[in-house]
Amino acid sequence: MKKTVLMAAALATVLFGSSVEGQAANLVANIDVSSQTMTVKYGGSVYRWKVSTARRGYFTPRGSYRPQRTERMWYSRKYDMSPMPYSVFYRGGYAIHGTGAVRQLGRPASHGCVRLHTSNAAAFYSMVRKAGFRNTRIVVTN
Repeated sequence: MKKTVLMAAALATVLFGSSVEGQAANLVANIDVSSQTMTVKYGGSVYRWKVSTARRGYFTPRGSYRPQRTERMWYSRKYDMSPMPYSVFYRGGYAIHGTGAVRQLGRPASHGCVRLHTSNAAAFYSMVRKAGFRNTRIVVTN
């Protein structure tokens, strides 16, 4: 019985990740639609990045989510195969991902996804993969 529990714990660590010294990693990304910013807290560090959320006629869903999947490079089938590097999908087709449209960061410009500078998207993607989906929270507020 003890061996089974230990094996299950080891498998959970492999699948969902953990931080140094066996404590669960806590990664929180707060997206503030009104200020068009994303604040990430992870491992004692805080990052604040400009983002672009939904422009007029589109919607970025509000709420609290866990990542559903990650894709190093994704192409939007819905929007003309637009590239979505370092995608972290959090609700259906909605993701946090990199963009080449960096001049628009800081104001609404997307079809609903949360866009950020590709280097910041790469950093966030890496944090999510390291912390694990179960230890990551994405919060989108007005």
